Amino acid sequence: MLLEPKTDRSRRTVVLPDVVIAALRAHRTRQRMERLVAGSRWKDSGHVFATTIGTPLEAAVVTRAFQQSLGRAGLPRSRFHDLRHSAATFLLAEGFTLEDVKNLLGHSSIVLTSNTYGHVLEQRQQQVARGMDAVLGG
Repeated sequence: MLLEPKTDRSRRTVVLPDVVIAALRAHRTRQRMERLVAGSRWKDSGHVFATTIGTPLEAAVVTRAFQQSLGRAGLPRSRFHDLRHSAATFLLAEGFTLEDVKNLLGHSSIVLTSNTYGHVLEQRQQQVARGMDAVLGG
């Protein structure tokens, strides 16, 4: 079932990293092959990610495939939505600003971003303090 985005900020342009663009292009090539194989069975749903006959993916199928991928990688079970949190956490840990992450996630307020990911900034502050110790000979 398709739903309208929650807020106006949910409809936005997101600049994609080159690695994502390459993965999407490879996916498009695979999907074109699936379309040829499916022939008249192909149902163009307009989705970027679809079944091998073009119909929308079901949430349960995506969740199961995600859990299987985590298991093969030796990672603990987690929710698909946790990928969003992981991305935000990694970006903050790499030094990107709350504003950067807010814009990427489409949060309406930096307060929401700060409340959700403030713990990462606290860890960065500890790293900054250790860096200052190193610089000042502490």
